[in-house]
Amino acid sequence: MFYYEQTKNFDYTPYCNGTYFMGPSVIRLLDEANLPRKKGMRILDLGCGKGLSSLYLAKEYDVTVFAADLWISPTENYEFFRSLGIEEQIFPIYADANALPFAEGFFDAVISVDAYHYFGAEAGFFSEKILPLLKPDGFAALIFPGWKAPLPTPVPQELLLSWTEEDLTTFQPIQWWKKLFEQEEHTRLLSIAELSCVDEAWADWLATDNPYAIGDRPSMEHGAGKYMNFIFLTACHK
Repeated sequence: MFYYEQTKNFDYTPYCNGTYFMGPSVIRLLDEANLPRKKGMRILDLGCGKGLSSLYLAKEYDVTVFAADLWISPTENYEFFRSLGIEEQIFPIYADANALPFAEGFFDAVISVDAYHYFGAEAGFFSEKILPLLKPDGFAALIFPGWKAPLPTPVPQELLLSWTEEDLTTFQPIQWWKKLFEQEEHTRLLSIAELSCVDEAWADWLATDNPYAIGDRPSMEHGAGKYMNFIFLTACHK
């Protein structure tokens, strides 16, 4: 049974399972990130999945959340939020990260947990797609998996027990991401660091009965975790 003692405003334990997890625990990742907050902020949760990260932001930060995802039905997420009585605080949206349907300067913060590496790893994406959505004093906080060091070649066999080489191309080391964001126009990279909860976040995910978690187990049981980290990056207008 999962229990997250760091959080104070809600018991997430019943939702930390194979139904709501879509990867390593977003609760642990957000707990450690400890984002800047101000009551009443308007936040975009980009790549919200089944809405667990949006629930956390609403409960712990007392903010308004726009929960955007391309793959999960907004109706499904709305029913989840309504079952918890927070449907007035979280607004589920069907949206593609490359064509976000929001006004410029609309958000105090853009948050993305375990999703940004799928769509944001190209030069110019942040400055063209994300930065314009932020208020002048807003910020983006991005948490995504990566490599502790550049991946050896050939690719270690333990990684290929669960993933293809193509699957692994979405991961990059922290130095790669730092260089990418330092080259983004009109963007100030505020911070970039590794999170220390990577093993616990992965363990929570692997303990679920989610078919994707089960598929990830062979690699992780053979030591693939020694190559992996989670990167926490914040950026704003220059």
